[in-house]
Amino acid sequence: MAIRKILKMGDPRLLRVAKKVESFQTQKLLSLIVDMTETMHHAQGVGLAAPQIGENLQVVMFGTGEANPRYPDEAPVAKTILINPVIVPLSQDTEEGWEGCLSVPGLRGRVPRWKSIQYSGVNELGEPVDREAHGFHARMVQHECDHLWGILYPMRIKDFTQFGYTEVLFPELSDASDD
Repeated sequence: MAIRKILKMGDPRLLRVAKKVESFQTQKLLSLIVDMTETMHHAQGVGLAAPQIGENLQVVMFGTGEANPRYPDEAPVAKTILINPVIVPLSQDTEEGWEGCLSVPGLRGRVPRWKSIQYSGVNELGEPVDREAHGFHARMVQHECDHLWGILYPMRIKDFTQFGYTEVLFPELSDASDD
């Protein structure tokens, strides 16, 4: 379909709370998912939310199904499309980890996230999705779902000495884009 422009931090559309998807298996929704997939792959991202391409809907995708060069130490996460998500922490245990974002290009920061979550919603066919996630998988889901609530990862950073340019913090990753 189309590779879409990714909105960057500062665009007020990234700060909106996205609307729930009401209709499934529509051409509009399926086209959006194709556009998101093509846009995410083109940008070499590991996740993308509909608000990042200007669509005010609760649709996220994450995972690549294979190792990602920007996160070489992390296990692959199965590609998932999640609509109208709900996240529940499985405990209050948190951990900090490095994150980047296609809407905040060239930067990375250490962000606290719940270690383990249960997430639910539906896929593009309206079928239920209900899973547990731990570690990087849980971080990825929380990061993408934050976009649906108007939150960008720098808003969650506690220690700004742990926020900076990818090329400075991780010179070995400087050829890779963010998210």
